[in-house]
Amino acid sequence: MLSRREFLMATAALSAIAGPGLIGKWSRAAAQQALSEDVLLEFEPFGNVTLVHITDVHAQLMPVYFREPSINLGAGAVAGMPPHVSGSDFLKLYKIEPGSPHAYALTSEDFGALAKTYGKMGGLDRIATIIKRIRSARGDNMLLLDGGDTWQGSYTSLQTKGQDMVDAFNALAPDAMTGHWEFTYGADRVQEIIDGLSFPFLGGNIYDAEWNEPAFDAYKMFEKGGVKIAVLGQAFPYTPIANPRWMFPNWSFGIREEDVAKNVESARAEGAELVVMLSHNGFDVDRAMASRVQGIDVILTGHTHDALPEPVLVGRTLLIASGSHGKFLTRLDLDVRGGEVKGFRHRLIPVFSDVITPDADMTKLVADLRAPYEAELKRELATTEGLLYRRGNFNGTFDDLICQALLEVREADIALSPGFRWGTSVLPGQAITVEDLHNACAMTYPAAYRSTMTGQVLKGILEDVADNLFNKDPYYQQGGDMVRVGGMGYAIDPEGAMGSRISKMTLRKSGEAIDPAKEYVVAGWASVNEATEGPPIWEVVETYLTSHKVITPEENRSVEIIG
Repeated sequence: MLSRREFLMATAALSAIAGPGLIGKWSRAAAQQALSEDVLLEFEPFGNVTLVHITDVHAQLMPVYFREPSINLGAGAVAGMPPHVSGSDFLKLYKIEPGSPHAYALTSEDFGALAKTYGKMGGLDRIATIIKRIRSARGDNMLLLDGGDTWQGSYTSLQTKGQDMVDAFNALAPDAMTGHWEFTYGADRVQEIIDGLSFPFLGGNIYDAEWNEPAFDAYKMFEKGGVKIAVLGQAFPYTPIANPRWMFPNWSFGIREEDVAKNVESARAEGAELVVMLSHNGFDVDRAMASRVQGIDVILTGHTHDALPEPVLVGRTLLIASGSHGKFLTRLDLDVRGGEVKGFRHRLIPVFSDVITPDADMTKLVADLRAPYEAELKRELATTEGLLYRRGNFNGTFDDLICQALLEVREADIALSPGFRWGTSVLPGQAITVEDLHNACAMTYPAAYRSTMTGQVLKGILEDVADNLFNKDPYYQQGGDMVRVGGMGYAIDPEGAMGSRISKMTLRKSGEAIDPAKEYVVAGWASVNEATEGPPIWEVVETYLTSHKVITPEENRSVEIIG
């Protein structure tokens, strides 16, 4: 586990590379209670290359509320290291004042109360303003890079098969992207979109399964500020495990570390003076890769939705984490000379929607994209008396709502809901709209199944997901957060061995222990099996809300964390 002293030593090492007075600038900004666009976007230009990174937008065209996790556990050697720091510990680590706008943006602390003060975040028209301002300042020295999970996660993206986000991002004009959830639109649709993009879709770790050869470009060469830059694309390695393989049967995925090393070597041989990996591996995988593959200067990491106000340094590789749902962009200015990064200046820019001026052109485009669906998006289903959120290692209140709907509507003993990291938040007292519901479950394999499972099978499911999340080797971490459960409680030891992390499984309605040999009626959704049958999950939840017009979230006590 990284101690506070060790972390400060790491930031001191960053200062040595970046130059004096750069590390800690965030902390001074975080102490400001009065926000303005100029304060948020103030940036003294530095060096000859600017990278702007956005990732994991999950089809959010509009400003949103999104609560960061209160629990974000790390496994093995990275336990307690950023990004596995949350809540008040996060504030202390980065010297952020409790109750400040940056405390609200970056943690779950007092989220419901602070949301009423600081408002929503994100919105592509605000993001467009920031990008245009940086482009104006840096001109042809800038690269805009999209880390993926862009086309999926909302009602409108589902209705248009991602076209709304494609149109919006075409207007932002990124220089390259990679992907993950994009592939759940199916291979034909993905290829159709990629063939029409004006910028490259990079995925050096995706192969044609029949011919065992690369299916997409591994990297793209750019010249910015007189510097030759190679941008390598790394799609989510475990897409066929976390998502339905049958949707893209002719593509295979993997970390393919040897390929990454060969691509770095090849790019350097072509004259690359700066090597940037645009990654959807997840932070811990990228941290491991940075320690094992030489020659990568910057990894722009995605997938795990982490937002870090300072880079993490592994050797001489900078790891940059830019959050999710449009809440943040990263600006990274680099001084590249003689084929080396001599210094950098970094800012994680929080997109406070009440502070950043909307870009008029993007505002109009977003309004046009949403217009055919506006009435349905605003349709109110119920009201919540408490905060509804998802993000975190274990059950969130929005997950609990989905599980309760599965239990009641599908008449089940136990409910299982996937541990997706995407999904926005709803504040106490607000209506739950169709848009809110779809922000939590809009996807292309939504069937809510109802089946029987033995207690032994249920334990096996929990053990498998726990190993995906808490395996000490990050290369074996294959998915999101823990599967959410309803109607059942359990204990988990994240540091335990495979097959022995889960214990104390209990049926909540009776208090009796789950019998390994007994069959239970289980309802769930988002099965990766092609033949899964059942109504779409949003219909199940809407049916539940028709008879529960006021939702009162309660603290979830079904999961006991050991250790």
